[in-house]
Amino acid sequence: MFEIATELVLLLVLAAFLAGFVDSIAGGGGLITVPALLLAGASPVETLATNKLQGTFGAGTAALSYARAGQVDLRSQAGMALVSGLAGGAGAMVAHLIPAEVLRVLMPVILVAVALFFALKPGLSDQDRAERMAPAVFTFTAVPLIAAYDGFFGPGTGSFFMLGFVLLAGYGVLKATAHTKLLNFASNLGALAVFAFSGATWWAVGMAMALAQIAGAALGARLALRIGARLIKPLLVITSTAMAARLIWQVWVG
Repeated sequence: MFEIATELVLLLVLAAFLAGFVDSIAGGGGLITVPALLLAGASPVETLATNKLQGTFGAGTAALSYARAGQVDLRSQAGMALVSGLAGGAGAMVAHLIPAEVLRVLMPVILVAVALFFALKPGLSDQDRAERMAPAVFTFTAVPLIAAYDGFFGPGTGSFFMLGFVLLAGYGVLKATAHTKLLNFASNLGALAVFAFSGATWWAVGMAMALAQIAGAALGARLALRIGARLIKPLLVITSTAMAARLIWQVWVG
């Protein structure tokens, strides 16, 4: 039934649940699922394809949870989500053209900067601030850049969307988290549409992980809605720092 041994599937399901929980609050779920898939014996391409499959369900669940709570209007964000989906698909198509070594060197620096911003920036709360970029400009500049990055690489996408919404769109932390999930869902879906034709997706394993992602994302979104910035900020700092540490380890050690 599954592409790998059942005991490995159970471990991947647990990893997916934890990833869905973390990702629904602060992003960074791929920090858990990508290494888990690689350890389970998936090739890099199989890992990317299967991770997009299961991650799409987690991001979609989180987006719906925030929408039901009134934190985001899915219809008003549809245009932005469409741009994100197209850019995510484009990023997946050109993945093989981007020198992965360059990204691995740059990414830890960027992620540490994200962590420091949310850790040290005073006054970050759930209250909105003045926007620094018009919505249309944000939609056609920041959104496609981050979504395309998600399509061809991935780690930290949620953190980057969060940073964009807070710094450029002027959103409060909880509102930024809610809007991030829909764009992350769209970029995942766009990339998945490309990977689906690669023949590399572990469909049975991916769907089992997807069910766990749904459960984890629903729980994480519920906690984020209840606690808000007091939970999101520290978890965002932790996940960004952890992703940076893992990427540094890959560059210098493995």
